[in-house]
This record gives sequence, structure tokens and C-alpha cells, in this order.
Amino acid sequence: MASFTKRGNTWQYAISRTIDGKQKPIRKGGFRTKKEAQEAALQMEFDLKNGVLDPQKDYPIEKYFLEWFKTYKRDISDITLNSYKATHTKLLNYFGDKAIQSITKREYQQFLNDMGEQFAKTTNRKMNGFIRTCIREAIDEGLIKTDFTRNVTITGAASKKSFEKFLDYDASQLLLKYLHANIDNGLEYTMLIVALTSGLRYGELVGLSIEDINFKESTVKIHRQWRYKEYGGFGPLKNESSERTIGLDKTTMNVLKKQVLKVSNHPQNENRLVFYTSDSPIQVITNDRLNDVLRASIKKLKIKPIITVHGLRHTHASVLLYQDISVLYVSERLGHASIDITTSTYAHLLKELRERDSSKTASIFEDLLTYSG
Repeated sequence: MASFTKRGNTWQYAISRTIDGKQKPIRKGGFRTKKEAQEAALQMEFDLKNGVLDPQKDYPIEKYFLEWFKTYKRDISDITLNSYKATHTKLLNYFGDKAIQSITKREYQQFLNDMGEQFAKTTNRKMNGFIRTCIREAIDEGLIKTDFTRNVTITGAASKKSFEKFLDYDASQLLLKYLHANIDNGLEYTMLIVALTSGLRYGELVGLSIEDINFKESTVKIHRQWRYKEYGGFGPLKNESSERTIGLDKTTMNVLKKQVLKVSNHPQNENRLVFYTSDSPIQVITNDRLNDVLRASIKKLKIKPIITVHGLRHTHASVLLYQDISVLYVSERLGHASIDITTSTYAHLLKELRERDSSKTASIFEDLLTYSG
């Protein structure tokens, strides 16, 4: 029988249970409403009744993780859901049907070490976070006693250093001229020009519709993105700050005008996408394809580093900062949730600019002293 208690702004359920003559209740909290707690408790009681969560029986970790996130992670985006599914696949491939009760901390650490040889450290850190939350649930349910994910070491390839993510000013100039010179060689070149001069994320770029472009004001409105990982359709932006309207240079606007004329009357372009193509299952050129064209262009120019399409976003910001555009404006233009994200992302570049500003500051006051009016 379950009982329910309100703790602060959330609800908790407690299900009485006796194992080997001892009371070992199952408690779970954090529910927004009493109804949510009741539904979760009902499912738990059903699982207990049918032997699904019997601590006396072996229970595969992959099976437990799968049923856990299907039960508790319903209100998440498709992209996040795919991350949970990817974590489940890794658990299944590594542990097979090994019981969650028999996994030791050393075995789990070896699992993380093996993942570290295949994936980036940031990816493994996210994966471990998912698994650790799941294991805490297993402890709450009395399935296991110890948290074998506690104080583990996360390994994996290091993220790229900040200066490896974007092109400098001179390289940016060479690339932009090259893209314009090859604009008739494919839609990819038009998209890369807009990506470089706007700083849009890939999803925002391919999510532009014809109505989002104001040719009179030379502006572009970013208010949604294309669900390219879910085979198309519009979806919300990364955060509220991502919704913005930015100005573009006249040359880029002319490039967009020519593109709009090409797709505005296409009979299959029901969503009126600016970068619509009938050759792709997601209705737009894929991120991988854009990356291929960008890398080939950079290699052709013999410039470094070799960056991705997302690196064009970093390049856009670095060009603006290099030209003394304020960090606040750059942050707003990129749609960052806060200026702290901007300063931390471009800390390396900002440090160089501060050194330049230090010299300029000294000369300003020297000039002030000798100023004759």
C-alpha cells in the first residue's frame, strides 16, 4: 500500500515492503503533483507484484536502464531521448545480460575506461550522468545497496582547444572569397556563406523559411530550428535567448535573394524552406555534407585549422571580436543564454585582445597629455 507526502513543492510516495521479515519500504520523491506520484507508485506496485523488481532475482542492467528512462524520462526532447537510447545500447553491448546486482565498481570503471578509448570525454561524462541517476533509482527501489558509479573517473579524448575551433581573420577572408567564387558549384556554398556571415547554428540555418527574411531591412529572424535529427519538421530553439533578429551585410542578402527565387515556387517545398532540396530525406542538405564541402574548401586554400560548420559560428564571433565589436552584442547575436557563455567560449581570443587593449590604453593617456586642442 502506498502513502503520499508533500515535501516542499514536490510529492513523494512510500510503498511498504517486507523482505526477510524486515521492513524495507520503497520511497521516491520529486514529483510535481500528487497525481504523478500516484501514477508512479501504481506502476511500481504493479512491477513488484509481477516480480519485475524482485531484489532476489538477477536483473540485467540494460533492461533496468531501458525501463527506467521510459518511465521517468517522458518529457524530454527527441535529441535527449536519442542520447538515452545510445547509452542503453552501450550498456547492452558491453554488459549483455549481466545483472545490475552483480556489477562492481571496478567493473563499471573498466566500462568507462573502454568508452574513453572510443568517445570524447564530454560524451562519456553525459553518459555517466544518465547511468548514475538510474543507479540511484535502483538503490531507492531496494534493488541494489551500493552506488558503483560514485567517485568514478571519466576518461576520453579531450575537447578541441579554443584556437582549434575557428579560423583567424585572414583565413576567414580567404574562405569567404573562395565560397563566393564557387557559389555556382552547389547549394552548399551558399549555405556556408550565410553560416559564416550570420553565426547561425546548423539547425537554425536550415530552419530558415522565406518569411523569416526581411530584404527591406536586411535582417533575418531566428525563431525556430529544423529537426534534422528527427527527419524534418520545425522545432523550438536551444533556449529563449536563441530567438533573435540579426542584421546581415548586403552581399549576403543578395545571395539569399537569389536562393529564395530558386525555391519560392518549388511545389514540394511546403514549409517554404530557404535551403530546401528534394535530394535529401530531411529536405535540406545534411550537416555531414556541409562539413565535407567546408573541409575540402579549407584544404584547397591550404589554411588551418580544419573546422566544422559549427566552427564557422565560432569564426563569425572571432571576426566580430577582432574588429572590436562588444562581447555583449556578440553574445546577443549568437543567441547565447548569457554573456558568461560567450566570454568562456572565447576566453583565449579575449585574452589576446585584452593584451592589445592594454597597449592602446597606455597610448591613449600619452596622447591625452600631449593633446593641444
